[in-house]
Amino acid sequence: MGGLGCPAAQSLLISGIGSLHLIDQDTVSLSNLHRQPLFTPKDIDCKKVEGDIHNFNISVGVDSNFMKAVEANLNYPLINPKSKQVVGELNAKEVFDKMVYGAWRNGEPGMIFLDEVNKDNHVTEEYGEMIATNPCGEQPLLGNESCNLGSINLANFVESREVRPYIKWDELRATIKTATRFLDNVIDANKYATPEIEKMTKSTRKIGLGVMGFADMLTQLRVPYNSKEGRKIGSDIMRFLKSHADQSSIALAEERGTFPAWDNSDYGQDEKYRNACRLTVAPTGTISMFADASSGVEPLFSLAYRKMNILEGETLYYVNKYFEQDAKEMGFYSEDLMEYLSDGGSLKDRTEVPDEIKEIYTTAPEISPEAHVGMQAAFQEHCDSGISKTINFANDATIEDVYTTYMLAWKTKCKGITVYRAGSRDKEVLVTAHKSDETNVPEIEEQLNFFQEIEDAECCAEPNIVMESGCKTCKVCGWSACHIA
Repeated sequence: MGGLGCPAAQSLLISGIGSLHLIDQDTVSLSNLHRQPLFTPKDIDCKKVEGDIHNFNISVGVDSNFMKAVEANLNYPLINPKSKQVVGELNAKEVFDKMVYGAWRNGEPGMIFLDEVNKDNHVTEEYGEMIATNPCGEQPLLGNESCNLGSINLANFVESREVRPYIKWDELRATIKTATRFLDNVIDANKYATPEIEKMTKSTRKIGLGVMGFADMLTQLRVPYNSKEGRKIGSDIMRFLKSHADQSSIALAEERGTFPAWDNSDYGQDEKYRNACRLTVAPTGTISMFADASSGVEPLFSLAYRKMNILEGETLYYVNKYFEQDAKEMGFYSEDLMEYLSDGGSLKDRTEVPDEIKEIYTTAPEISPEAHVGMQAAFQEHCDSGISKTINFANDATIEDVYTTYMLAWKTKCKGITVYRAGSRDKEVLVTAHKSDETNVPEIEEQLNFFQEIEDAECCAEPNIVMESGCKTCKVCGWSACHIA
């Protein structure tokens, strides 16, 4: 489970047909929200130089009107948010193309689809629209709201000893009920950084119950992540979570009262909730490592990692526990295979591995961007906040690939989209278990020096960093940084 955090909303580029403006790097305190009155295309390049605004992920907020203008190659008016006067116009497709190029170049900017975000904002009349999220994108926030997140490890809810594994729905239901109450309790037990954060948090009483270990659940169920059945299971899980978290919040409201802002909300009389929002899928990069579970709703990133210089210089391998069990039970486990996988080899190239295993243990770099977005959309359909997920691209992905993926995320009603193309950063901290073109991977010394440049970074001498859910996480020591340097 988790606790309160992220009390300040993430800085975003905010755009729309009616109003475009930039929240610039001087707004870390959120005290001068509209300091820069007008958005210009060059602002999309605010993180072109790596290291600029290094404490923030940057996304462009758009609405459906903007996206429709992109499709139709239309211009849209630029409106000064202070004077409300039209001061110019830009071509939507040209601006969108610039966003897409930036994402292809180094993963930023991402996109936030503001009308999808505010569809689940039930306190607009009192507090206005949400225009920002927390740093990893899963929690749209109003001013002075905070994250209160907890994640259920789905891997613990599979009965895998049967001939046909199944999900233990009754146990999951009971855990959802307990977790919803737990997170509501956190709001009252917490000590807040400022009176404003405390007042706003207790006014809406938002919680974010989510999941981790989803990929581990699928492997136990013998279902490939990038399959139609896999996406259906994801949708079914989130629908079940929503149903019982909603019921639990209504029961808490009967016991403790609705959230104070409920009276001015647009919820109906049969929707008397204790919490304005109930669900969120967070990255869970560090806590999933504590639980030895896969991260959030991400696929497995790799099946084996090398841990070096331990036990007097001996090299050990961390192997996914479900894969290791299958490999030993089916007779294809070997040190040679583990070394091959930790060096970046693909399971699909090994003749001794059964085809069924190759399908079940497909890893993130082997999954198409369309399948990544499809899984995100499957979870988003039943989630009243956001889904933190990274859409992984191979290094040779094209700008058109990113363009198509951004459009697909909008059309499938995701609340946002974050992409990452392997090897796309000059000072990339990746030492992944996946082979790359040597010209795109810096020397180990440069990588370790870069760690020292990241404020407050603490990592091991032999890092194995992967990009998941908008965050860098070291699979060796658990170091995590949810910002893009």
